[in-house]
Amino acid sequence: MMVKKVAILGAGNGGMTAAADLKEQGFEISLYELPQFGKNLTVMQEKGGILLQEPNEVPMKEVFLPLDLITTDIQAAVKDAQIVMLTIPGFAIEAFTEVLAPVVNEDQVIFFNGAAAMGCVRFANKAKDMGIDKKFKLCEVNSLSYGTRGFADEARVELTLRVKKLFFAAYPKEETAELLDVCKQIYKCLVPADNVWHTTLENGNPEVHPGPCMLNAGRIDYSNGEFWLYREGITKHTVNVLHAIEHERMEVGKAFGFDLEDAVQSRYRRGYFSNDKEDLQTLFNTSEVFTKIKGPTSVTGRYFTEDISNGLVLWSNLGKVANVPTPNIDAVIVLGCSLLQEDFYKTGLTLDKLGFGGMSLEQMVKAV
Repeated sequence: MMVKKVAILGAGNGGMTAAADLKEQGFEISLYELPQFGKNLTVMQEKGGILLQEPNEVPMKEVFLPLDLITTDIQAAVKDAQIVMLTIPGFAIEAFTEVLAPVVNEDQVIFFNGAAAMGCVRFANKAKDMGIDKKFKLCEVNSLSYGTRGFADEARVELTLRVKKLFFAAYPKEETAELLDVCKQIYKCLVPADNVWHTTLENGNPEVHPGPCMLNAGRIDYSNGEFWLYREGITKHTVNVLHAIEHERMEVGKAFGFDLEDAVQSRYRRGYFSNDKEDLQTLFNTSEVFTKIKGPTSVTGRYFTEDISNGLVLWSNLGKVANVPTPNIDAVIVLGCSLLQEDFYKTGLTLDKLGFGGMSLEQMVKAV
């Protein structure tokens, strides 16, 4: 299948950047947002496109990219697209499935481009609950393909990194090779993962965000939005919590048969770190990409809520199935429950909710 058109669903940081970047590559691009968030498209619609800035280039690269369609009409957005890319947070997967599943056809590739949150499985489950009987082409990566920030009210993005390596898996895994051939036409950085459990455990956000942010919660509250996690929040002490969670994640991965990348390897190979020789704290504190990312500005933001509910809770569940203790992961979840007055073990992403409750590790691997 030759890719000519990409429909991008979700007009946040990732969606705006993907729209501009892929348009610059020569693809036909439609950008869609849910009608209830349609106001986020207003300035882009008025201007007809997006200003792409690359501040790490000298001199700074700046180009305006007109888009072919900017819309809240899902049928118009996906019409004739070979790839339908979802650049959305984990909590929005079911909402986007409700509008996409009825209109997408079986030849179109549904590609979740963002921090892995079992998007493929959740899409298939939700579509089934809706009574939709289609053989979807579903695939996902472990992380967003960009280091970027978008400003919808200015129709502008600041792109600091095109990621150099991403793990890619189809659901079911038997379709990975076929769908990889399609998606590599837009992202050459994709490499095959074993399955969607693999991509989930290579998602770096739950490892780096909630723990260090929890230890900086008072500072975040006090700062009134002037907080920089990667410059000031990752210190010689808070990095120890990050390493503890990293160790537990890798042990869970080992039980599943995966040779996972560690915190330094993954970020170096993706392009966030300039080398893989220095210690993790130094690499975060000096990264040309990470140090330009401000925030989180609130303890109610996604660095806490999404990365605990869609990340750490699932990793904790996987640890129990694999008989791997996860005391540090669980400690962050419990503190998060107290801090935000929410029971993430109930509201978060669990194996029961995904349809894998009661399965053995072997059965879970076979099922995807």
